[in-house]
Amino acid sequence: MKITKYLMAMPLSLIIIGCASQKLLPIAVTTPVRPIDYQTEIQPLLEKRCTVCHSCYNAACQLKLDSFEGLDRGVTQNAIYNAGRLKPMEPTRLFIDAQSTDEWRRKEFFSVIESTVSGGFNDSLMLHMLSQKMKNPHAVGLYSPETDKLTCAIDREGLADYLGDKPLNGMPYGLPALKQQEYDLIAGWLAQGANGPSAEQQKALEAPNPADIGAINQWERFLNQDNAKHAVTARYLYEHLFLAHINFEPSSTTFYELVRSRTAPGAPIDLIPSVRPYDDPGIDAFFYRFRKVHSTIVQKNHMVVEFDQSMFQRVQELFIEPEWLQTPHRVGYEPVASANPFITFEQIPPRSRYQFLLDNSHYTIMTFIHGPVCKGQIALNVIDDHFWVMFLDPDADQSVQNPGFLKLLSEKLRMPTETGSDYGLFSAIRNKHLDAEQAYYRTRQDYYAANNYKGLGYDAIWKGSRAADAPLLTIYRHFDSASVHKGALGDLPKTLWVIDYPLFERIYYSLVAGFDIYGNAGHQLSDRLYMDALRVEGESYFLDFLPADHRLDLMQSWNIGLDLEDKGYYPSPMPAKIKFASEDPKREFVEHIVDQHLLAETGIRFDSVNYARADDEFPVVPTTYQTDNDYLRALRALSRPGTPFVALVNDYGANLAHMRVRMNSGRDVVLTLIANRWHDNVGFLLSEDKRLNPAKDSLNFVPGLIGSYPNFFIDITENDVPDFLQLLSHYSGSAEDERRLLKYGVRRTDARFWETFDWFQQYLLASDPVRGGLLDLNRYGPIAD
Repeated sequence: MKITKYLMAMPLSLIIIGCASQKLLPIAVTTPVRPIDYQTEIQPLLEKRCTVCHSCYNAACQLKLDSFEGLDRGVTQNAIYNAGRLKPMEPTRLFIDAQSTDEWRRKEFFSVIESTVSGGFNDSLMLHMLSQKMKNPHAVGLYSPETDKLTCAIDREGLADYLGDKPLNGMPYGLPALKQQEYDLIAGWLAQGANGPSAEQQKALEAPNPADIGAINQWERFLNQDNAKHAVTARYLYEHLFLAHINFEPSSTTFYELVRSRTAPGAPIDLIPSVRPYDDPGIDAFFYRFRKVHSTIVQKNHMVVEFDQSMFQRVQELFIEPEWLQTPHRVGYEPVASANPFITFEQIPPRSRYQFLLDNSHYTIMTFIHGPVCKGQIALNVIDDHFWVMFLDPDADQSVQNPGFLKLLSEKLRMPTETGSDYGLFSAIRNKHLDAEQAYYRTRQDYYAANNYKGLGYDAIWKGSRAADAPLLTIYRHFDSASVHKGALGDLPKTLWVIDYPLFERIYYSLVAGFDIYGNAGHQLSDRLYMDALRVEGESYFLDFLPADHRLDLMQSWNIGLDLEDKGYYPSPMPAKIKFASEDPKREFVEHIVDQHLLAETGIRFDSVNYARADDEFPVVPTTYQTDNDYLRALRALSRPGTPFVALVNDYGANLAHMRVRMNSGRDVVLTLIANRWHDNVGFLLSEDKRLNPAKDSLNFVPGLIGSYPNFFIDITENDVPDFLQLLSHYSGSAEDERRLLKYGVRRTDARFWETFDWFQQYLLASDPVRGGLLDLNRYGPIAD
């Protein structure tokens, strides 16, 4: 069934109604006798029904509902995601760029909870949006909150015009209405004055967990020691962990963020609101502090780093105990130099810096796509839908073994982010930073060939040394979001990367530390083009392990339709050290690394459902299911490239589906269905659909829930499994197949929707209470009816 058939689905009566000018009248509300408590009654309800679409930069009208501070701030007509912005916009980060309601009003934010009337009536914008949905609970056509042209009304007149034109656009947008008792609860709270947490509750929200105070004191003493070695170490940690949700015990669900403050430990935090972590703090004496996170934890930007005692000891081992390359000295905040970590931190041994990134490889890779870029096309259309990342071992990394290498090439390691947030659009298309990257890349390739004249062996891939290490990561791109996972998930991917220290640091400073979501179009374009060049480096460093006569052909197969010379690919003149026995050295290399190199150290092994060895054949879908192996065979059969179900989920805008199987035994089996789109190349910013090849699309079935933005929910029983899997394997798009599918799938307007969502949300939090967070529904399948 094609999405386009719904574009004309709006009833004529609604179009006629939308033409009439309307005026919003105050809504009659019965004010409850008992006081309604925001913290225990309203906030949990908002989390379940509102925060799921209003929690990040992509929230409509910047209305963030993950805390009372966001609700109190309200809405603005200034859009963060404005691809044509010629000038940077003023940052509007909650908890950072303003600290009071009056400050937000001066930044053009308007209240959604204030009412101009009382005495049994309320005319707040929030209640009008909820009431509109209660009166018009049905939805017709397509709903995509992030791409629909939504009007951000800042007053009642503007909202009246909007709802007159769009009578079905009440809240929750394109989803089922609240239950009557839920609506009445919020309406009663608004009628009582929309009070937030009490002073005592707010104090408790912001206060550190008593169990964490000892660790906080220990870390703050360490980070703020008045000597150069500790000061530069603290700066390195802060610039790499400013997005982290930090806990002090592995099982703790109380999180903190590392910030810079004008005030010393023991005093209330006075935040320094810099755009980037390496910006000049503006004062000579400032302090690193831990500020408690008291907003709702949302999955899409929840990246946990444990600051337990082992981390404390590791930081000392890496940064304090070794002798540095130079006498430790403090470094200033000159804008261009500060944007280049190879200059700022050149006195710290590269091995220490690189090992810290390797120790935290999962977190650091996550920041590339879970950080400021919540609306992920900016960073994500430069990568394939499924690939694996490995890391060069420090003992094989020339920048670690020969620190002069970085000193010599530091000018060629400069990045576009050194220009700040205002980059000329035309200058961004072909800029000096891309030229510098090319010069570095070619020099690096020749240097490795000269110093590894026999090539690189298996031991040049970092294998980790602790069970917690993540020497191999799987990245799934779900169109405009992505997820990162330890281990080798899925089948053998089209592309693989090997990351060394200079590449790791440049990706981080380009996409995370130096990226400004409020920057102009040139800033964002220059970062995207630079990241494309870095992707070529990562793929190239993997190919350098393979026979020289395979490298060019493999790179071309990953970039169909592109001139590799124009893309800057420079095959290394270094020979292959490994003696390959098969005609498929890519597979042979990967299987040796996983089977013999990583398994013993970290327990990483191949995915038992989705990975196929060279001689494996795709099975057929079984007709009966008696053993667990029958289910595995069925899932493996459906992962075959080109299966009809892949076309089906593409039609529904569903790249990521969460699936619940209710077993007869009473337990539940939970899976995530991932559609991997084959791209002939990812070398261009526009016209991505023209580079897709559906015949090569594939499915992966991963146990548990992954991804922050589910596109579809599937809820079936064990007895339904044979019919459901047969349907997927032979789906034709007929009316009968559509009817059968809707028996199992849950559309955004299905009466079961909220119950189903609540179940998956509770499952996620129960299965991973530390790293789990609130799912986001902004990208749920757009078809309403």
